[in-house]
Amino acid sequence: MSPTPVKILVPGNHLMVGLLGERDELLRLIEEAFPDVRIVARGNEISIEGGDAERVGRLFDELVVLLEQGQRLDASDVGRTIVMVKDDVSPAEVLTTEVLRSARGRTVRPKTAGQKRYTDAIAHNTVTFGIGPAGTGKSYLAVALGVQALQAHEVERIILTRPAVEAGERLGFLPGDIMAKVDPYLRPLYDALYDLLGPEGSQRLLERGTIEVAPLAFMRGRTLNRSFIILDEAQNTTPEQMKMFLTRIGFGSKVVVTGDVTQIDVPGGRSGLPGLEAVLGDVPDVMFVNLTQRDVVRARIVADIVAAYEKATDAASGAGHGNAR
Repeated sequence: MSPTPVKILVPGNHLMVGLLGERDELLRLIEEAFPDVRIVARGNEISIEGGDAERVGRLFDELVVLLEQGQRLDASDVGRTIVMVKDDVSPAEVLTTEVLRSARGRTVRPKTAGQKRYTDAIAHNTVTFGIGPAGTGKSYLAVALGVQALQAHEVERIILTRPAVEAGERLGFLPGDIMAKVDPYLRPLYDALYDLLGPEGSQRLLERGTIEVAPLAFMRGRTLNRSFIILDEAQNTTPEQMKMFLTRIGFGSKVVVTGDVTQIDVPGGRSGLPGLEAVLGDVPDVMFVNLTQRDVVRARIVADIVAAYEKATDAASGAGHGNAR
């Protein structure tokens, strides 16, 4: 045990309840994450002893800041905050950054250090690549930042595009014209818009052409000025399509490219995304942000599934190297 206990004075009983959780469930999460510390809560004072006492004290300080700013803590919030403190990142700085207030009044914020790096990169660069597994908020945060830029009159329109790649299904068998056939591929982008702007607000901007949702093939031959352009599911572009897309960028535009290199469905596996950082990494105003399972903010099971797949891939890769020897 540390000879000098760390003491945290919490300003107010209402904050103490929010800090420890119902039946101390949040306190137990912290104790499980730092097994070598002893935490005692009496009244408004928290006493911490052990090798990690200072770090746990900083964790409580950060959580108090979040509570004072009106945020409610749940188990997933505390879990992500623990990860950030262990990585010497300030959770309060990450979790209090406001990207946008949605039509439903919900504030959109980054929820992990990786998401904060991603939103910062988009704000400060012309082209940002967000690469990572499902559930890391790549597309949703990009659309939120596009809406924010539109509302701030930094751009005149938002263009959302995806490659219409057939992942085990045939487009030709779907009913309707070409737009009806590709609509299922674009549906996740519509879902993000409806969540952020509401169905009526989204529809109004879509009808005016202020927001355009279209398959990647429709980008050929265009020059896109004063636009916030998002290419989603970029792992399903070919190298030729990726080059075509990146050369559409006009004056006053910002581009976000999102993708997951573990979910390539492009025929023959010729994806335009893997290896692109080696080609464009030194180009000014281009930034690559790699998100990981730590940045997954969907249900806990999604993070567990991503981790299981990564473990299996690493094991298969290791076995392959062993056979090569």
